Formats: sequence, C-alpha cells, structure tokens
Amino acid sequence: MSAADPRDELVDHLPAMRAFAISLTRNSAVADDMVQDTLVKAWTNIDKFHVGSNMRAWLFTILRNTYYSSRRKSKREVADVDGAFTESLAEKPAHDGHLQMNDFRAALAKLKDEQREALLLVGASGFSYEEAAEMCGVAIGTMKSRTNRARKQLAELMGLNEDEAMEMTDDATMSVISASRGSSF
Repeated sequence: MSAADPRDELVDHLPAMRAFAISLTRNSAVADDMVQDTLVKAWTNIDKFHVGSNMRAWLFTILRNTYYSSRRKSKREVADVDGAFTESLAEKPAHDGHLQMNDFRAALAKLKDEQREALLLVGASGFSYEEAAEMCGVAIGTMKSRTNRARKQLAELMGLNEDEAMEMTDDATMSVISASRGSSF
C-alpha cells in the first residue's frame, strides 16, 4: 500500500466490495455494476479521502449509499417490459409538425374560397353545419356538401389515402380533415 496515493489501494478491496454488493443485491451482474459505480465515485472524489483512515470502510460506505440510492430510484421507476408505456411517452419531433402544417396550409390555400370557408367554420372553428350555413347564407345541405368536398380535395392535395393512418401532430388540422372528429360532425 502506498501512503502517497490512495488510488493504488482501491484494487485491493475489489473482492470484498463485490462480495458485499452481491449480498446486498443478490444478483452478480447488478453487483458488478454497483462496484464499478462505487469505484468511479471513489476515483473522482479521492481528494475527499483522508490519507491514513480506513479505505475499506470509505469504499463500503460509498457502495452502501450507491445501493440505497438505486433502491430509492427504482421505487420511482415504472416497469415497462413490453415497451407500451415508453411508446405512449414518445413525442414526435417538432419539425415534423411544422412541415406537415406547411403542407396543410399550402393545400388549404388551393381550395375554392367557399370550400375553405366551410371547412374552417365547421372543422376548425367547431360550428355546427346549421350555424355555418346560417353565417354563409346557404342551405344546410350546401354547407355539408362544401365541407365534404373540401375534405376530399384537401386529402387529395396532401396525398392522403383513406386507408392510410394520418400522423398529424395538430388536433385542429385533424378535425379539419377528418369527418369523424370534432363535436360538429
């Protein structure tokens, strides 16, 4: 053992640390990971070790604290064996939504004025067919027809097929395109 550099002494305690970690975790792979974490913590904080004091006790304290910290952390974690929970947390990149919104705006601008107006009133603004028809001064059937034609034209301009799943990041866009969404449908 070198009194000059306590790092030289770390290796001497590995077998005892591993045995202690296995007794705590009852799993050799997890124990090996804990010993490694302990060594990294000890190495990076070696300046806090008082030369001449008990290195083994210091290392075992770090190992024990690492074990209890991991236990506390695991209590807050959710087991997700099949990945279902993780998939529900996934978030699409923001740039996809911007690109899709740009495509949507370009397609919406290509619609006839009457169709765009009907789609925005009924789909995006949430007015009923009756309310939208009254605002535009047309019959309810005309408003339904304009909205339906606008949806079909918009889907065609955006290259969306009926059997394709639409991956839109914006609920307002979905409500404009889809006849099954929104309270006014």
